[in-house]
Amino acid sequence: MTTKTRSSTTRTAMDGQNATNRGGRKAAASGAVPPQLATPTDLANEDVQTITQALNGLVADAFALYVKTKNFHWHLASSHFRDYHLMLDEQAAEILASIDPLAERVRRIGGTTIRSISHISQLQSIQDDNTDFLPADQMIECLINDNRQMAKSMRDARAMTDEKHDFPTSSLLEDLLDLTEKRIWFLFEISTGGQNQE
Repeated sequence: MTTKTRSSTTRTAMDGQNATNRGGRKAAASGAVPPQLATPTDLANEDVQTITQALNGLVADAFALYVKTKNFHWHLASSHFRDYHLMLDEQAAEILASIDPLAERVRRIGGTTIRSISHISQLQSIQDDNTDFLPADQMIECLINDNRQMAKSMRDARAMTDEKHDFPTSSLLEDLLDLTEKRIWFLFEISTGGQNQE
């Protein structure tokens, strides 16, 4: 195998040490994509790297948002407990279900994806919340903001994948963006009810 051929099948890592993406996420340190994992694609290597970096950021944020939503589901105190408890559980399940399609899309184009909790922490832009107690209205407001952040990241990623003619990824992101906006809608309508801890 020639050096040129080898370099075309072994892609440089999209999350190299000390690199950051436009959202300010620190990228995880890793080497080149192993040849066994470099799924053939007609996309240029640099496009695979760019798309993979964007999707891995979304995967990490989805994990972070899933845990935060479950945290609020478990630690909710409100006169509307049952309604909020069930809604947050549904939203958490929806967020969790979004992770595998995103990660598998990365693998389908020859990138590599999340490997550990520490990898998530290096890539996530959604902040964790370890507060002992939050009133329900503050939980809802926090989730609105985090889902809006996810929506913006998805919209930015979709614009980029359209530009690179990666239409399957664009289609996936469009579907997930629609679900994210639905979560924002439900959370917003709840937030208009005033002090939700009453």
